[in-house]
Amino acid sequence: MPLFIDENMLEEAIMEQASGDEEKRIRNQEGIQFNEVVQLSLIFKAIGRVDHLWGFTSLEKLELSNNLIKKIAGLDHLLNLTWLNLSFNSIEKIEGLESLRKLELLSLSNNRISVIENMDTLEKLDQFCIGNNAIGQLDDVLYLRKFKNLFSLNLSGNPASKEEHYKLFIAAYLPKVMYLDSKLLDKETKKKAYMKYQIALEKMGFEELQKAKSKEAVQNQEAIHTQNDFVNFEKFLNGCCPSESMLKDDPEEETLRSVPEMAEVMEKFESQMQELCTQIITYSSAEHHRREAEINSFISVQSAAMKDYKKKVSEMLQQNLQRMMVLLQESDPDLPKKEIISQPCNSLIEKEIHVSETEIMVKLLQISDPDLKKEKISLCTDEISQLLPSLMKMECLHISQIESTIKLLEHYLSDMVGNFSETVQGIFIQCRDVDDEYYDKMRKVAVATLETVAHEETHTQDDFIMLFKDRYAVMDALETGHMNHLLKIDDRETKLLTHVNAWKVALIKGIQDKELIGNRTRITDCHRYVVHLREQLEEWQKYPHFDRYYL
Repeated sequence: MPLFIDENMLEEAIMEQASGDEEKRIRNQEGIQFNEVVQLSLIFKAIGRVDHLWGFTSLEKLELSNNLIKKIAGLDHLLNLTWLNLSFNSIEKIEGLESLRKLELLSLSNNRISVIENMDTLEKLDQFCIGNNAIGQLDDVLYLRKFKNLFSLNLSGNPASKEEHYKLFIAAYLPKVMYLDSKLLDKETKKKAYMKYQIALEKMGFEELQKAKSKEAVQNQEAIHTQNDFVNFEKFLNGCCPSESMLKDDPEEETLRSVPEMAEVMEKFESQMQELCTQIITYSSAEHHRREAEINSFISVQSAAMKDYKKKVSEMLQQNLQRMMVLLQESDPDLPKKEIISQPCNSLIEKEIHVSETEIMVKLLQISDPDLKKEKISLCTDEISQLLPSLMKMECLHISQIESTIKLLEHYLSDMVGNFSETVQGIFIQCRDVDDEYYDKMRKVAVATLETVAHEETHTQDDFIMLFKDRYAVMDALETGHMNHLLKIDDRETKLLTHVNAWKVALIKGIQDKELIGNRTRITDCHRYVVHLREQLEEWQKYPHFDRYYL
């Protein structure tokens, strides 16, 4: 019969894993603090449902294998978890892992899972065990391509692992995986896998690149507009600026409002403050649209610059490959032209190029004369060597252009923020003047009311009589209210101005950081592509003849 996790089970498990008598004695004396536990083992407990783990906020390693668990749940609060073992259970679906962003090892072996899914947030995952489940097709494993740190994978015992080219498929489509089913994938296997699936891999890589670019573009737009919306002060001031909140915490507010003359002064004060707050909101809205237009203009310029840059890079790569093609064609003008189109593994290229490195390698294989082949490879190597400096020069020009655009945006936004701050400060000065005027009028009415109460005998409105028989209590209430108003005005002004300046700094820094990452990625891509071409030449020159390779 399935059991549920309770405090007794947890405490017993913690005591069982205590390292020695002294640790057990200390835990018995001081009590067990769940939030200090970093490892927890609950194996062979006949657990049917995961529960009562919300207090284990420091937990890093959780062992739940060999139980009766049917559903992954109850792990939301384990934000520091890096190691999770749920093997040998009855789980049918991968779910409930969204919060485990630090997870590095996940074992789901010996369950009933048929689909690898719902793991998108596990960006740090580097070891994944899902052996002896019901993963049916090799294509089901392609989901794991998104995990860039994954180096160990166990799929043994699944129907997919019994397919003919299982090992080569995994080696090709998951190139970062070093260990498959606890065995090392050697370089020779990876080379064979790449050769077998090269065209399909390049096509898939190109499609994934396009999807990633589209997703990145949407995310960048959303991020910038979210940051821009951060300074939409209509939302920031909503519920904060209306004048009613200025009076609600005043001492004796209800009693003072019972005096008709004071009620009139208070209503006028509320009306004046509401008008000033409306001015801030209206002005903020107008400024929000101005800022939005400026940022949209920046995004447009930035997008156009990137599009032009990618076009130039594609043209440069095409020209480089075309020159190599001409060099090879000169070796034998009668060689048949093969229309082999593939996509180089480079994130800078948006469209298919008309001459690919695959076609160049085929041309090399068609050269039967070893000396001529060596000469052509040397010439191609020279062409490749000239490519990297040209790409780096283009990248420097591009990043310089982007930096100038960012500086221009920062200048415009600084002017906007400065003008906004100056205007808003002026309105807050008016708020203080209105409050000073309100305080003076209330004091005058209070003095008159005190004199009236002192000369009249009345037994009605007890709270009113008790307050206005004490001059100091009345004046103290008014003074306290006045000081509270000024503090609230100062606080709101400080928050508002701090808010807008912080927004500008965060926006510019976010854009700069994004461009820095993009710059490093593009430089890495350039180096990687050049290395890729060189490796291709080195690899293919091992094969002396086209027929021998294909036979």
